[in-house]
Amino acid sequence: MIQTIIPYFFPYFIPKFIILSKMDGVTFLGYAAGALTTLAFLPQLLKVVKSRSTHDISLLMFAVICTGITLWLIYGILIESLPIILANLVTLIIAGSILLLKIRFK
Repeated sequence: MIQTIIPYFFPYFIPKFIILSKMDGVTFLGYAAGALTTLAFLPQLLKVVKSRSTHDISLLMFAVICTGITLWLIYGILIESLPIILANLVTLIIAGSILLLKIRFK
């Protein structure tokens, strides 16, 4: 059995380690769902960066979604679920970028 140790950091940079063994179907489902949900925000980010326009984007919606994603990320860290952590971390970066661009281009 091949095991990979993936370090990640809790708030205040306290190191923790997650040990992954064989991926089961449920874990794969979590990664697949996270990847699709995360990728859904990418076309919007690319469009905003290319057009430099956020006129049709709701500031309130992206503020609420970023708050929700942050809460999911904290939840994933607390229960030590790598699929939830990775999906929400990347989604927060993408959605947060859209939110910051919305504020910048307002």
